[in-house]
Amino acid sequence: MASTISAGTTAGTAIAIAGDTTGNLAFTTQAGTYTQTLPNATGTVMVSGNMPTFRARPSSSTQSISNNTWTKVTFGTEDWDTNNNFASSTFTPTVAGYYLINGSAYLTNGSGNITQARCNIYKNGSTEVYGQFSQFNATGSNNTDNIATISGLVYCNGSTDYIELYAYIGGSSVSPQIAGSTNYTMFSGILIRAA
Repeated sequence: MASTISAGTTAGTAIAIAGDTTGNLAFTTQAGTYTQTLPNATGTVMVSGNMPTFRARPSSSTQSISNNTWTKVTFGTEDWDTNNNFASSTFTPTVAGYYLINGSAYLTNGSGNITQARCNIYKNGSTEVYGQFSQFNATGSNNTDNIATISGLVYCNGSTDYIELYAYIGGSSVSPQIAGSTNYTMFSGILIRAA
């Protein structure tokens, strides 16, 4: 049995919401034009309240890391975290689904040259999405700063899966760092489709 909810006071322009015998929900004008039918949904119906998203950045000016070593990037400041899923530089979503994850790291090598710069998305402690490998000419003196970026889709089970950003520097300096004083080092994610 169909039911109708109308909004408006002018005949022919009010909006009707009607359910039909197939279980579909239809939005129409009272005159029957501009019909939009929404089919039955299975699984989770996405609304703004259950689409977790976060963005974080470093709270300190620099993070010292080891040369030629994959290192977890530290993020101490949250710009937002809508579902309280980000802590200790780790995103642990509680809604199962497919997440778009973005990361960037401003890599600096003091006065020496960077010969390699990269950042990867890690899931559960291992590389899930590989960033572009950048190799630089080490004979000059201008390769002291580079920004590595990464973006990819990652499935999370909504309970135990967790996501982190790791960075890598190869170069001649003994004091490579991730610069956090600018907005070039960032980490963000958003649920784009529930499981």
